[in-house]
This record gives sequence, structure tokens and C-alpha cells, in this order.
Amino acid sequence: MANSRYEYVRSFELPDVLLANTWIVVRIDGRGFSKFTTKYKFAKPNDRRALDLMNAAAEAVMKELPDLVLAYGNSDEFSFVFHKDCVLFERRARYRLPNYFVLAPPNAAWHSRKLTTTIVSTFTSYYTFLWQTYFPAMPLTPPLPSFDGRAVCYPSDQNLRDYMSWRQVDCHINNLYNTSFWALVQQGGMDPRAAERELSGTISSDKNEILFSRFAINYNNEPEIFKKGSVLYRDVRPNSQTSVGHSRNIANLDSSFPCRPNRPPCHQKQHGPRHRCPIHSQRMEMSKTQKEKDRKKRTKAKVVIEHVDLIKDEFWEKRVWILSGRAG
Repeated sequence: MANSRYEYVRSFELPDVLLANTWIVVRIDGRGFSKFTTKYKFAKPNDRRALDLMNAAAEAVMKELPDLVLAYGNSDEFSFVFHKDCVLFERRARYRLPNYFVLAPPNAAWHSRKLTTTIVSTFTSYYTFLWQTYFPAMPLTPPLPSFDGRAVCYPSDQNLRDYMSWRQVDCHINNLYNTSFWALVQQGGMDPRAAERELSGTISSDKNEILFSRFAINYNNEPEIFKKGSVLYRDVRPNSQTSVGHSRNIANLDSSFPCRPNRPPCHQKQHGPRHRCPIHSQRMEMSKTQKEKDRKKRTKAKVVIEHVDLIKDEFWEKRVWILSGRAG
């Protein structure tokens, strides 16, 4: 950018901070999708075409951005996860601002807006581009589909797992309600307000009973994509059992090493003032060559779409490379 007397306006571009060494989750949501689904006559309570379109757009985003390690989606939302070690956009200030404008510590990460807008714009572009594949008889007309997004940092592996569990539990609660609601409307002949009153104050067992006793619907037999949502990850399986063991050890650092809540942190006296924790250093330190090889593996890896339980340990134990950040 050429220097000029007008360049001072750059000083108004204050940095938006994302802390380093944290999981970054960018969650996108459809804007005005209630009207959008009505306009294009989406099947209720779930339109498999619409869900497959969301998954296809999310898969395209994963392929465009190899730094993404995981994604989860249901209905009109998707969450995309960057690993703690991610350095996309260099995780630092885009502009060299005067010192008195730098509000964050030197080890902070930056570019919240850039990460978010990249995810949102790429997802929206592919959603629009792929629409005709899933809805060939319904061409898009303005207002076109759009999404908003936000970026949130989660400091520990458990925080990330709890976030994913929260979204999946939300998927189950919403889907059970919607399945019951639309059964009452479509098969039970109720108007929407009467169906709302019928379900008001009910718990999961009540809704299951309504579905089974009145409409012979066993909720457990509903498609997994409706009940659990969609999980996307790169199938980067470790090359040997040794790698598996190493990855598992790295993945469990957050829960096994003493520098956890209510325990002495790594920077305290037992390590010395300038001594880095040797175990946590394993996770962070990779040579440039190793990082490049790791990135190439992730880029070439197949993006898998599954409809599985994210709450239990099994998913994470079988895919240790997701939390470890190593491609095998």
C-alpha cells in the first residue's frame, strides 16, 4: 500500500484478538432460514436433501482449508474447528499498528474476523454453487441464502469436547421436539398452536410415548443423521501402533500432566522461570519440514462424513490424531 498523508486512517483498524494455543471454533448459522425453508418447501421435520447440501458445502470448506481438523453440523448450522497449533493467517496482527494501538499481549493470536469471514464466505459460496445438485427443480432466486458466523476460543481439549457435546445434545433435543411436533401436525391433524400446547412441559420420555403410542414411530429407529447430526474429519490414521501410542499420549496431555487446574502450572518454580514443560513441548515443537509433511498429509487425506456419538470417549479414542494435531 502506497504511503500517503491519508494512511493515518489505518490506525482505526484495531486488532481483534484470538488467544494463542487455544482451539478456535467458527460456528456459522443460516440467516432467516425459517422463511428460506418455507420458500423452497423443505420437508418437515427434516429434509435429507438440505442436510446433504449442508454436508457437501462443509466438506468443500474442509478441503479448501487443510488447517481445519473437525467439523460438526445439524439443521442450518455448522461448527468448524482449528487446532491449537494452527497458524493460518500467521495468528498475529495483520497490520503493524503504532504501539499505543496494540491492546493484546505479544503471544496473542489475531484475525478473528478474517478466519470467520473466510469460513462464512467459502461455505456460502459452495452452498449456492451446489444447490442445483440437490434441488434441481427449484432454482435459487433472491433473497439468496446467507450465513453469519462467530469465532470462539476454547483453552483445553475437554472444553472443546464439551462444546461438541453441547451442539450434539442440542441437535437431539431439537430433533425430538420437531419430530413430535410435525407428527402431531401432519399425522394428527392438529394446527401448529395446538401442537405447541400439547408438547409444552413435556420431557423426552413423554415425546417418545406420543410418537410411539399415537403414530407408531420408534424414535430410536430414526436416521442417525437426524438424531446425531454430521461429523466431518480427516481420515489421517497413524502409520503404526507406535504412532498410535504416541498420539494417544499427546492427546491426553491436558488431563494427565500436573499443570492443570488446582495444580502447579508449567511456568512455576519446579521448571525454572525460563524452562518449558518438556511434555507439552512435544505437542508444540515440529520442524518446518515436519510441519510441511504434516500439512501435505492433511491436504491429501479423505474427508469423512459420519453420524456418530461425539459425547462418549469412543469417537476420540479411535481418532486420536484429531486432538493430537498430528497427521500420523
